[in-house]
Amino acid sequence: MKRKEESLINPGKELLNIFCTAGYPQLNCTTEVILSLQKHGADMIEIGMPYSDPIADGPVIQRSNMQALQNGMNMHLLFEQLNSIKGKVKVPMILMGYLNPVLQYGIEQFCADAKAAGISGVILPDLPMFEYQSFYESIFKKHGLHFIFLITPETSIERVRKADKLSSLFLYAVSSSATTGTATDKTSQENYFKKLSALKIKNPILIGFGISDHESFANACAYADGAIIGSAYIKVLEHSSDIDRDTAGFIAQIRGKNE
Repeated sequence: MKRKEESLINPGKELLNIFCTAGYPQLNCTTEVILSLQKHGADMIEIGMPYSDPIADGPVIQRSNMQALQNGMNMHLLFEQLNSIKGKVKVPMILMGYLNPVLQYGIEQFCADAKAAGISGVILPDLPMFEYQSFYESIFKKHGLHFIFLITPETSIERVRKADKLSSLFLYAVSSSATTGTATDKTSQENYFKKLSALKIKNPILIGFGISDHESFANACAYADGAIIGSAYIKVLEHSSDIDRDTAGFIAQIRGKNE
């Protein structure tokens, strides 16, 4: 496996990137969740910036967005929370969200504040490659932030290679064209994973959408460098009375350590 960022991504490991929504389940849970994920073995942490219209997400993450906004989460508070723990977090933190709130915040200020808060990279699924390359790439690079593009089973090989060229840290391979948390056909998934593996692209590949247990995590890791888990963990938080205990149990189950 080729690695572009040896200092941020541990080579030769089944990488586990877990998504959480900032300000969920309670407003001040963000830092507790992040530190617990790191403590119990997440290799990367993807932090969702709550938005009122999360079009790429399924109902579980949509609900967490709505709850976080009702809790009072906003971008300024998120950066305050991240700054309060940045010296304690040693794994890469990725901000995931949508372009409109970032533009409202001011993209130059967003990038500066994200970097200052210890963020390694950003995912904005609704930012087209052309717009990124034309208007925003230089700003992200100026502030030393990685940008990660998503690809789907419908993405042409030409666009996969372009996304690979523009991305750094890793390439986010969506396992299906459905929304997050949606079950997909296993055979179609495996054919897609094999196609990606054969392309030998430069970035590590992390597979997301529909990864929810040890079996689906192991299957993704058989074809890629790791996987991203979102909805399954949000469900754990939704019903949790002890975030640290339940996070430990969830990660152990994903890694197959409690079987």
